[in-house]
Amino acid sequence: MCSDVAIEVKGVSKCFHLYDAPRDRFLQFFNGKRKQYFREFWALRNVSFIVNKGETVGIIGRNGSGKSTLLQIICGTLTPSTGSILTTGRVAALLELGSGFNPDFSGRENVYMNAAILGLSKEETDERFSAIEAFAEIGSFIDQPVKSYSSGMMVRLAFAVAINVDPQILIVDEALSVGDELFQRKCFARIEAIKAAGATILFVSHSGSAIVELCDRAILLDNGDKLTEGLPKSVIGKYQKLLYAPSEKVDAIRTAVSLAEAASAPGATALQQGPSSKKMPEELEEFFDPHLKSQSEISYESHGALIRCPQIINQAGEPVNCLKRGCTYRYTYEVCFAVAATAVRFGMMIKTLAGVELGGAATALHAQDAISYVDSGVLIRIEFAFECNLNAGTYFLNAGVLGATSAGETYLHRLLDACLFRVLPGPDLLATGIIDFKCVPDVLISSKNEIERLDH
Repeated sequence: MCSDVAIEVKGVSKCFHLYDAPRDRFLQFFNGKRKQYFREFWALRNVSFIVNKGETVGIIGRNGSGKSTLLQIICGTLTPSTGSILTTGRVAALLELGSGFNPDFSGRENVYMNAAILGLSKEETDERFSAIEAFAEIGSFIDQPVKSYSSGMMVRLAFAVAINVDPQILIVDEALSVGDELFQRKCFARIEAIKAAGATILFVSHSGSAIVELCDRAILLDNGDKLTEGLPKSVIGKYQKLLYAPSEKVDAIRTAVSLAEAASAPGATALQQGPSSKKMPEELEEFFDPHLKSQSEISYESHGALIRCPQIINQAGEPVNCLKRGCTYRYTYEVCFAVAATAVRFGMMIKTLAGVELGGAATALHAQDAISYVDSGVLIRIEFAFECNLNAGTYFLNAGVLGATSAGETYLHRLLDACLFRVLPGPDLLATGIIDFKCVPDVLISSKNEIERLDH
């Protein structure tokens, strides 16, 4: 193992034995030589990569791709079926919530126990304890049994221990996502400080933006296979193609990514690298995914109106929920009026998965500009045209109808998270964040003489 290498993963595979019933496990123990009572599930297949000292590497992949299994093998809590793992330096890991904590011990006792596992003496833990307690911010609960902790308190304490043992290798799983926003910012700031101090960081996340921001390199896992590795932005683009692709195109995209990786590997033949090699699929086209349905819709109480059939349609009038950036779509819904209403107006709102309101529209800004009267039994169809300037991701749409009653203006009906849609990743995307403001970069280079004049 080279002196500059912190983690070396060589041909690691992991097979789990799945039993259909408890009795099959018992039969396997006694009769395993004659008959197999289990099914094999390969969580990882021949995964290899190297992480150099001081490098921050992100691992990303769809659910079930083998990310957490790989981290557990690197940390030593799982044994690989084949292959080997070599690490250099003290490893601190934050994997599953509270992993390594004894629920009957107090937070204080668990701090000392975990620090000892990570190689600290009692005296070293004594020196660090105040810093651990301050970072965790759980107050007097530090002396209460861990089983009484909320999930947020658990991860605060676990992270506080992991980062205060001066790790040479820090391994962080998706566990940080349970903390509140302020705690997440605090954690990422601390990770940046650990990175600046020269530690090696292995970071697993579903957040492409976090990996682009934090990592020097990224690795894409899918269905137990390592598909590719490289610059974070490039790898995240391929991950998003997999994530948002229709099911019938996933295998083709996996194959294309793997072939591109093989062609760029050292020792690839001229034939692999030639013009006949398979390229990444072109930009995905808009389509309708029948499985993409809102599971969080909230319907307000109806006051004489009912919203139904919310959907997005393309320019051809076809329903779609996987959209292309830069294209124009129409968000439509119907409102059926069971009673007559006055001062009627309609609205919509686009939100992120986290509930951040990105923008919306209404058919009238003020009640005096609304539809003055709608009779009972009337059905109205509303359409809002919008240009999709959102970056790749998943979003929600709200729908609402307002009207005047004896008590004043109110929602006659409202649907939150009425419609779910995705924006597909596009090629060579330079825009970052959530919304593409179509900023045009312009780099102006002054002459050397001009720079010298300004310096003086």
